Amino acid sequence: MNVTEAVTTRRSIRAFLDKPVPLDVITRVMDTARWAASGCNYQPWEASIVTGQPLKDLQAKITTTPPQQAEYDWTAPGQEPAYTARLHGVSAGMFGAMGIARDDGAGRMAAMMKNATSFDAPAVMFVYFPRLMKEPQWSDTGMWLQTVALLLREEGLDSCFQEYMALYANVIRDFLGLDHERYMFFCGMAIGYRDPEAPVNNFMRERVPLENQVKFIGF
Repeated sequence: MNVTEAVTTRRSIRAFLDKPVPLDVITRVMDTARWAASGCNYQPWEASIVTGQPLKDLQAKITTTPPQQAEYDWTAPGQEPAYTARLHGVSAGMFGAMGIARDDGAGRMAAMMKNATSFDAPAVMFVYFPRLMKEPQWSDTGMWLQTVALLLREEGLDSCFQEYMALYANVIRDFLGLDHERYMFFCGMAIGYRDPEAPVNNFMRERVPLENQVKFIGF
């Protein structure tokens, strides 16, 4: 698989096969991902990858704990209609693929709650970094996460980024033995093998036209 194939076949997977992720494979992915770019070579990211019974134990705590106020805001783009339209578009595609009507509030809530168990992925990576890190280092962490996602595709694996997990930051920090004052919890990342037959993994996605986002000057 080349880089272009990895980029275009990566998508947020929300239905996984009941198939474990081999330790040697995930170790290889994470070892290679160390070479992701970061400003000043700070390499601010840290993570724990959890599977098996420990993951079940953590998810039992998550599903029985009320969500907390997230320590950062991922909803701010909703202040502008263009960004809201993109959110509504992907939501319509996802819920439509699952056969959940727009007015089916209970059905939508049940689907969203699958986030709590990372869509039954066999492994989940929890990502965090010291609170002293600022916006550039958050960006560096994002570049590292994308690198991980593309390397997973090379290995035939899939993923789903989960900022949703920030709603359970305290539970996760406690479980991982992280100092609450030192560490900002950022996100989870569901990891596993996609269920190729699941409609939620196959709905059409949209991207903004290139000319709406990029200008070429002086060519």
